[in-house]
Amino acid sequence: MSESICILDYGSGNVASVRNALERLGYSSKISNEISDVKNASHLVLPGVGAFAASMEKIKKKLPLDEIQNCVKVGKPILGICVGMQVLAEVGYEYEMYSGLGLISGAEVVELPNNVAKPHVGWNSIEIKVKHSMVSGLAGGADFYFVHSYYISKIKTEYLIAQCDYGITFPAIVAKDNLIGVQFHPEKSQSNGDILLRNFVGMN
Repeated sequence: MSESICILDYGSGNVASVRNALERLGYSSKISNEISDVKNASHLVLPGVGAFAASMEKIKKKLPLDEIQNCVKVGKPILGICVGMQVLAEVGYEYEMYSGLGLISGAEVVELPNNVAKPHVGWNSIEIKVKHSMVSGLAGGADFYFVHSYYISKIKTEYLIAQCDYGITFPAIVAKDNLIGVQFHPEKSQSNGDILLRNFVGMN
């Protein structure tokens, strides 16, 4: 395989499961926070488990943000998973107001409403809103595995690829050029997750 996938390591709990999913599909990957690995990678994955502010603190301490920003500028495909999607926003409101990476302008991370069970855990279907390479091959109503109590909001219409209905409709997949964010865990979503990961690796 010509792809060189770097799974960004900042202390998130699911890096190994992401690597295992990619390797099961035949893709080589490396878990790293080294500048050289980020620079030389063809694709970057930003996983996430935990709270927004705590994740951002670790990201700022452990990841080469200048090089990641350069990867964004040159168009390298970047996939944010769960909290890794949420930190692409400008600000998060999980327990406290905290700045995100600001890569998706205007986006905010807010709590699911009180009229739904929290966290949102388990399988739920998504509604694809527009054609995009990330959802190629996915059937209508494809289901994925979610674990979250917060969601990304104030997404511009042109960035919304798919949404999920959980008593509230929230973005499930967003895309801004080479930046992709998914609220669910593709590495835990069986065949549909496999399709999505293949689609991501197919981006260039």
